Amino acid sequence: MVARDRRRVTITDVARHAQVSTTAVSKVVRNAYGVSEAMRVKVQAAIDELGYRPHHAARAMRGRTFTIGVLLPHIRNPFFADILDGLTEEISASGYQAIMVQSGGRDPAAERRAGDALVDRQVDGILWVAPCCAKAQLEQLAKDTPTVVLGRHDRSAVYDCVLDDDEVGAELVVEHLIALGHRRIGHITQKDDLPGRAAALLQTIRARTYERVMTERGLAAHIAVAATSYSEEGGYEGARQLLARDPRPTAIFAGADGAAFGALAAVHEAGLTVPGDVSVAGYDNARMSGLAHIALTSVDQDGAIMGKTAGRLLLERIDGRTSAVRFSVTPTLVTRRSTAPPPRS
Repeated sequence: MVARDRRRVTITDVARHAQVSTTAVSKVVRNAYGVSEAMRVKVQAAIDELGYRPHHAARAMRGRTFTIGVLLPHIRNPFFADILDGLTEEISASGYQAIMVQSGGRDPAAERRAGDALVDRQVDGILWVAPCCAKAQLEQLAKDTPTVVLGRHDRSAVYDCVLDDDEVGAELVVEHLIALGHRRIGHITQKDDLPGRAAALLQTIRARTYERVMTERGLAAHIAVAATSYSEEGGYEGARQLLARDPRPTAIFAGADGAAFGALAAVHEAGLTVPGDVSVAGYDNARMSGLAHIALTSVDQDGAIMGKTAGRLLLERIDGRTSAVRFSVTPTLVTRRSTAPPPRS
C-alpha cells in the first residue's frame, strides 16, 4: 500500500495549481485591497481543491499576528453584538480573529490602558467603538496601528470613521412622535463631563437634534432632558426623572435601545402602560427590540453593515492604504407597538 502524502500544502502549491504568482495567492488569502473578483474566484477554487490552510504562526513571524483588536465601552449594549457579527463575518475569510477588550465606559484613563493592552499584543488593526478620548490620542494610536473609529463624528487624515447620520435618525424619532400627536416629549441622553469634543459625540448630536426639532415645532416649552447613561440603569433612572415632572411627558425618546429598555421598566413600575399612557422609542434597532413582548420603535442604523464596513476598511489599511475614508450610514425608523397617539386629556 502506498502511503498517502501528508506534506502540508503550501502557498507555492496553490499558486502553481491556479497558475498565478504566490503574491496573488497571498493577496487573496489576506483579502487584500485591489484584488479583482476574477482573481479571487480563481485562487479560492485552488485553495478549496487542495485544502490549503494558511500557516498563521509563520506569517506572524514575518510581521503579522492576524488579530484585530476591538475596543468597546462596555459589553452590555445589545447593539454592539450586531457590530461584532458584521466585523467577524468580514474578517474571518482572511484568517483574522477579533480580540475584544472592554475599555471602561466613560473613563479616559481606562480607555488608554485598554488601547495600550491591544498594542502590546501586536494586533494588526484596531476597531474603536464610541471612544470618549481626545482626537489627539486616537491619531497617536492610528499613526502606529491601522485604526477605524466607529460612532464618532470626527474627521481625521490618519484613521477611518464609520458612523451613523445621528441628526437624521434623531429627527426621524421626534417627528414621528409629533406626528402621532405628542407634545410633551422627553429625552434620555448620555451624560458626558468630558470637555473639548462634545460636538463629535453621537449623544450630543442626538440630544441637540431633539431640542432643535422641538423648538422648530413650537414645543420648546416642553423640552425635558434626563442626562444619565445609554444603559438599562440609565434609562430606568432617566425615565423616573421624566415621569416625576408635572405634567409628565406622554412620550420618551431614549438615545439608545439599552436606555429604552430601562425606560420601559420604569413606566411599568409607575403603574402606567406603553403605549397607552406613555410612548417609548429607542435608537439602534438592536435585535431584542423586535421581540414580540418588547416591540420597540427604534432607529435602525444597521450595526451589521457598520461592522462589516469597519472590517473591510481595517483590512485595507493593514494592506497599505493610507488615504482616510469616512463611511456614513443613513438611518431609517422602524415603528412598532411601543409608540401610539397620546391619551386623550
